[in-house]
Amino acid sequence: MEKDEDIHYKSYQQHLESYHEHCREVLADVDAALQFLNGLNTQYVFVSTKTNALHEACEQLLADQTKLVNTVETINNRLAYFNELEGISQKLGSPTLTVTRESFIPMLSRLDECITYIKANPQVKESNVYLAKFKQCLLKALNLIKNHVVSILQNATQQVQPKKDVSGTTDNAFTLYYGKFRTNAPRVKLLMEQIEQRLDKSPEYEQILSDCHQCYFHQRETLVWSSVQVAFADLASKHQRDHCTLVRSGCAFLVHICEDENQLFYHFFSKPTQQLDQFLGKICLSLYDVLRPFIIHIMHLETLAELCCILKVEMLEEHVQNSPGELCAFATIAQQLLEDVQERLVYRTHIYSRTDILQYKPAAGDLAYPEKLELMEDIAESLKKPKTISRHGSSSSIASSTSMEVAIINNTTDDMPRQHNGLAKKQENGMSTSQTSRISDSSLTAALPLSPADLHGMWYPTVRRTLVCLSKLYRCLDKSIFQSLSQEVLAMCIDSLVVASSLITKRKTSIDGQLFLIKHLLILREQITPFHVDFAVREMALDFSKIKDAAFDLMQKKAKLFALNSNNALLEFLLEGAPQVLEIFVDSKRDVDNHLKKACENFILESAESLSGTLKSFNIKANVIKTVNKDERRKVTLCQQPFATPEKIQQVAADGYRILKAKLPQLQHSMSLYLANKDTEFILFRPIKSSVQHGFQEFINIVRDNYDAEDQHIIACPSAEQVNLLLTTPYTKPESKKTVQNVIRQEEHLPEALIKATSVEQTAMQDGDINALPNEQIVNGVESIASEDLSVGVSELQ
Repeated sequence: MEKDEDIHYKSYQQHLESYHEHCREVLADVDAALQFLNGLNTQYVFVSTKTNALHEACEQLLADQTKLVNTVETINNRLAYFNELEGISQKLGSPTLTVTRESFIPMLSRLDECITYIKANPQVKESNVYLAKFKQCLLKALNLIKNHVVSILQNATQQVQPKKDVSGTTDNAFTLYYGKFRTNAPRVKLLMEQIEQRLDKSPEYEQILSDCHQCYFHQRETLVWSSVQVAFADLASKHQRDHCTLVRSGCAFLVHICEDENQLFYHFFSKPTQQLDQFLGKICLSLYDVLRPFIIHIMHLETLAELCCILKVEMLEEHVQNSPGELCAFATIAQQLLEDVQERLVYRTHIYSRTDILQYKPAAGDLAYPEKLELMEDIAESLKKPKTISRHGSSSSIASSTSMEVAIINNTTDDMPRQHNGLAKKQENGMSTSQTSRISDSSLTAALPLSPADLHGMWYPTVRRTLVCLSKLYRCLDKSIFQSLSQEVLAMCIDSLVVASSLITKRKTSIDGQLFLIKHLLILREQITPFHVDFAVREMALDFSKIKDAAFDLMQKKAKLFALNSNNALLEFLLEGAPQVLEIFVDSKRDVDNHLKKACENFILESAESLSGTLKSFNIKANVIKTVNKDERRKVTLCQQPFATPEKIQQVAADGYRILKAKLPQLQHSMSLYLANKDTEFILFRPIKSSVQHGFQEFINIVRDNYDAEDQHIIACPSAEQVNLLLTTPYTKPESKKTVQNVIRQEEHLPEALIKATSVEQTAMQDGDINALPNEQIVNGVESIASEDLSVGVSELQ
């Protein structure tokens, strides 16, 4: 039993041992596999390490290869700029190379690239040598372009030169000098554009472009210079006496030359150059050389003024402003000519104002006041009446060309350029100057009042000349120059009026002389108003008044000349005797107002004395007696004086009232005749009226205070109401037989004299001779007609 159980255990033990042996074998196999795997892992690690090392070595080799390839390419690229030298040199040395080939412009571009690269890398070995060689190649290429352009321009000049004798003002000349010459422009402009685009790359381009410009302008000067000189000479000989036409034609010719040359230049080149202005300036200077000798010998203010208008308005303000770029050179010469004309105008104005205004010697007819005013008043009245005999344009004969000129001052000072253009358009449309002047004359005459004081032809010659002169200067001179010059002209005009007034006073009466002066000062005051300038001018002057006192003190202090203290006499002389700078304000308008005020005061005083008669002297004597009576020690009675008896006073009162009644209409007539303005007459007559009323009132008070009723009845002094009524009675012009008889004769004959004189005056104004104003002819004609025996009746007139 126990054996059976042991067998069972032993078999199980054996079975376990077999399993144990089997597990040991498996474990041995596992250990062997692990050892194999460890070896394999070791081998794998070894192979992997070798593989990675090989990969990195390959990548490094590839990187080194790429770097070497890039280095080779970089070297080749850099060497390419240097290697181009040989190829470019061979091309430039080829006899078949021309600038018109397609490869020439790319070669020029490659040259610029090479030069730019070498300049940017001066550290490269032998860079200076290569740079010099490349610049030599560039110069060769540019010389080829230059020679080609010069050849084209010279050939173009030679094509035109055989027909150079054609007149410079014909269409054929334009075709030759511009049209035919311009046919060569496209071949030149293509090359010039390439050079102009590269001006900032190298100074050689600037030099070659300048050489081409110089050649171009040399060829142009060869073509047009002689023709321009001939044209200017022809104009100078053709218009030798017509300076305005000469200047206008010469400037118009230059304008066309400048415009055509500008257009032609930009057919060959694209960018502007100073040489163009220099070339045109030389041509314009030739006109200046032709015109200046004429300008400096012009004597007439009218011509100089018209020249100023031509240069300032037509040329500078119209042509130059419309094309400032093309006419830059012409504008410089035109401005210089304008300044020369203005300088000559100022100089001639100084002479004219002294010889023809200040030193004017009036003829007898110039001083025929109030005769010619009365005559013109009669004519004006006759023209207002219906008449059977009429003459077309007789009223326009009254208004002279000077009146038209002065009227233009008031109406067209600000619109002068527009009127000038309008006149030019009329002339272009075929309307002659005479037709234009007739139209302006008729319109102006229709607007002029038929009053003798308002007829500009009746003005004193110096006033008319002054206003015409100022009207011309105002349009021509700068504001500051005009202000200074007008001071002198107006001052001389006032002096001439004062002289004329004194001469009229000697010839007629002081009333006429004073009214003449007032009339023309009012005209001056009114006519200078349209000039929108300030007639007040500040002048600087040196005051040497203290030098005399300082020198006297110096002589008194000789002992202190070299005193070393503050009392040094020499130092005091230098400090106290230095001249002082004074500012003096001169105002022409104020001078006119001052002279006018003084003339009005003298006229009022003398007119009041004339109308008062002996009343004023009696009032003075009576006031003396009244003053004596204030002294209590002396008692004097006025009625007991020999000059103050009732009979004498009655005579004084009667004479005073009679003189007032007789002279008052004459005074009012004179004022109406000279002033021809009711408002002015009223303002001027009011203080006269007040003075006369005061004189009579004082006389009436003296009579009332010193005489009894019986003596007052004997004296028969006019009452204040009677005097006031007489002074306020409306003025009526006294009729005279000769006045009525003169109407027909004046209407028939006077216009002929005026027409003759006015035509001479208009001719003188058109010729620019202001000195030839025919005042004496007009007045002499008027006087000769007035002195005839006119026997035509009023019935024939009606």
